[in-house]
Amino acid sequence: MSARLPHLLHVDMDAFYASVAIRDRPELQDVPVVVGGGHRGVVLSANYPARRYGIRSGMSGVEARRLCPRLVAVAPDFDVLRPVSKAIMETFRQFTPVVEVMSLDEAFLDVRGATKLFGPPVLIAERIRARVRAEHGITCSVGIATAISVAKLASRRAKPDGVLVIAPEQFVEIVHPLDVGELYGVGEATRQRLHRLGLMTVGDVARIPVAELRRMLGGHLGGHLHTLAWGADRSELSPGGAGTFGFGEGVPEGSMGAQHTLGADTRDRDVLARELLRLSSRVAGRLRAAGKVGRTVAITIRWSDFRTIARSRTLPEPTDVTSDVYQAALLLLDEAFPLRSGVRLVGVRVEGLRPRLELGSRQLVIGERDPGWPDADRAVDRATDRFGSSAVRRGSLLR
Repeated sequence: MSARLPHLLHVDMDAFYASVAIRDRPELQDVPVVVGGGHRGVVLSANYPARRYGIRSGMSGVEARRLCPRLVAVAPDFDVLRPVSKAIMETFRQFTPVVEVMSLDEAFLDVRGATKLFGPPVLIAERIRARVRAEHGITCSVGIATAISVAKLASRRAKPDGVLVIAPEQFVEIVHPLDVGELYGVGEATRQRLHRLGLMTVGDVARIPVAELRRMLGGHLGGHLHTLAWGADRSELSPGGAGTFGFGEGVPEGSMGAQHTLGADTRDRDVLARELLRLSSRVAGRLRAAGKVGRTVAITIRWSDFRTIARSRTLPEPTDVTSDVYQAALLLLDEAFPLRSGVRLVGVRVEGLRPRLELGSRQLVIGERDPGWPDADRAVDRATDRFGSSAVRRGSLLR
């Protein structure tokens, strides 16, 4: 086994579909609930009270109701699930750009480049869990390891709402006694096949020479299982998104955004405007650092009951200037007034990114005065790069 420190996080939402469906319905919090499972349908997700009855995803609705006659079934609403998923993935990218999205509710993160800023991987995992809980009202579990299959196994064993590290030196002790069905990608058919061969545990598979496994199971499967049984599979990620349910942009930097959960719900425009300025400054700074500009500015507003709206505005020209992003965001905020309730979270995003080199110089209209904001932004960037993020700050953010 490698002596490398665990650097891969597998973050998996806990009963994602069900958690999102019932988070705004307190009367269902302790009731067995499934998403899907309607007439002749299958269960897409089951909350933990339902799982105590043996109900699992993929089970028919008829069987689920046989196990629990008082089961509540709700229909999946992907118009709600997709935005929540995208916002969660963006939260991950605020810790590291190396995020490999696997589905709506899970992703792998490589945090080697984030430890100086955010602390060791375990602390990053706890920060992510706290952000997901605060911003989205649901929980997640995190596995940490040096290989993706081990991180996946760790997150599954950390559920619900936990963190588990499996370091290389712990792998044999923790994993080898487990049933072979615990290995990443080993389905029930393969599990039964291995059991019939007398290979009951991961350790049983690990102790068989790889040549013998290939003879017993076929070249590809035998070699793959040997790799999994020693936790020696892929340790490098491919940043991007899976196109599950039409979601996932492939390249994560097709847009850049930031969001913040407020310390207290508010309807105060001044408070919200200052937060939009702070977020606009952060996003525009990331754009300039990446050499990108974008033409569409979007804001996210999440109310105290977790309902969320998104509004966007397309600018005349692509930009990376803080004041341009902020002014567009402020106009979008004003369009939301009067507010329907208190606001708990706001976000700013710039979309439709392209390299800044493609933009060239902006041609001023005759008589128009160049406000100098691009130069001011870059002067601020130079100061903060040298002296830290608090070296220069807009006056309105000093309050």
